[in-house]
Amino acid sequence: MKKILIYLVYSSCIPLLSCTKVVNVDLQTADPKLVIDASIDWVKGTTGNEQTIKLSTTTGYYSPTFPTVSGADITITNSAGAVFNFKENPGTGEYTCSDFRPVIGESYTLKVVLNGEVYTATETCTGVPDIEDIIAQDNGGGFGGDEIEITYYYRDNGNEVNYYLHRIQSPVSAFPEYKAQDDENSQGNLMQEYFSDKDLKAGDAINIRLYGISKRYYDYFRKLLAASGAGNGPFQTAPGAVRGNIVNQTHFDNFAYGYFRLSEVDVKDYTIR
Repeated sequence: MKKILIYLVYSSCIPLLSCTKVVNVDLQTADPKLVIDASIDWVKGTTGNEQTIKLSTTTGYYSPTFPTVSGADITITNSAGAVFNFKENPGTGEYTCSDFRPVIGESYTLKVVLNGEVYTATETCTGVPDIEDIIAQDNGGGFGGDEIEITYYYRDNGNEVNYYLHRIQSPVSAFPEYKAQDDENSQGNLMQEYFSDKDLKAGDAINIRLYGISKRYYDYFRKLLAASGAGNGPFQTAPGAVRGNIVNQTHFDNFAYGYFRLSEVDVKDYTIR
């Protein structure tokens, strides 16, 4: 199964059997660009009042970390004019709010003011169905019939067009696995999603998260999956940068990476038997 990182910029390597040493190519590094991670997640069963927005910048290909960004003024405003302020935990690039009020179907506008420039984005908070309590396990699953496979279910709302983001974390992978999905062929039906891995074993804990997302975020995330290499051959041309819905109102061309998203989230934990 392919594993991806949401904020993978560009990293792909092709193993060559004849290589005997690592060669670091002297790559040109572009000027750093702002990255705004404004993912507002309202986990079912919580108030959703505590939220965090993270600011960082892009960096060189070989850098193991992303520099954080301090000194921004960040607010989110709903359609009724209520303003929610995000304050930085000093020096971390993490801006938190403890009184946010998520409402399904409500429209929100993000505003980030940094170094005299104003970045904005508008998005609607999207609901999500419950993951069914019954999760099926097949010890002879996977493409080759030799993997432990689990199947979970959720009921699509047949009265509207829906888009979903799946996130599965398991101990056999360093990073979560993601998948974006629509209900085009499953309108109003009981939908199902699979996860399997040859290294899964009894006792492994699986964390499943199902997000409701907008059509625009669905399209954005599919492009992000392509940019990360999911579904691409190793010799295909690297895609260009994937831009989200955040606009620099001061200097349009000086855009920020990242996306402003508001999702209801259902969470299920499952232990392999």
